[in-house]
Amino acid sequence: MNRAIGQQDSTLADDIVAVATKRDQAALGRLFDHYVPKIRGFCLAAQPGASLMADDIAQEVMIRVWNKADTFNPSAASLNTWIFTIARNARIDYLRKNGRHTSHIDPELLWGDIEDDRVDLFRDAQQARDKTRINAGLAQLPTDQKQVLAKVYLEGKTHVEAAEELGLPLGTIKSRVRLALHKLTIYIKR
Repeated sequence: MNRAIGQQDSTLADDIVAVATKRDQAALGRLFDHYVPKIRGFCLAAQPGASLMADDIAQEVMIRVWNKADTFNPSAASLNTWIFTIARNARIDYLRKNGRHTSHIDPELLWGDIEDDRVDLFRDAQQARDKTRINAGLAQLPTDQKQVLAKVYLEGKTHVEAAEELGLPLGTIKSRVRLALHKLTIYIKR
């Protein structure tokens, strides 16, 4: 493991302890700065263009981190795994909550004649680049890791459900998810 990554993980682990024990807002700020872009990327990878949803989910995740920091158990999971489990659950909650409210009003009737003159070419280009990098990273992962990521992040399965469906031990599922996410981070940063 890269020494800088190990030191950063150690600092982040210290920050979550400071949030849990001292309600340290500066520590939460460091966690926020580190994780919010990653959480937004996680949400946007699943639903490109849904930046408002990604912002809402990232905010909800950080609120849950603040409120539940004392439940973090480093012997049960890494900080990354713990936070991204919260992010996955927040995303599922968000989709369930907002998917229920359907309307029979056709938005085209209301907004059909209005043109959106706020085209954000930079955002579109960045999203296209991110999508390309993520797809390239996924293509480099071994099949078993891609399969587990698909179950957990695309199908919204829990680790236990993925383990049952794939007939693998829970620890194997967690290891593959953690390893795949770590590899994706490396591939995407290239």
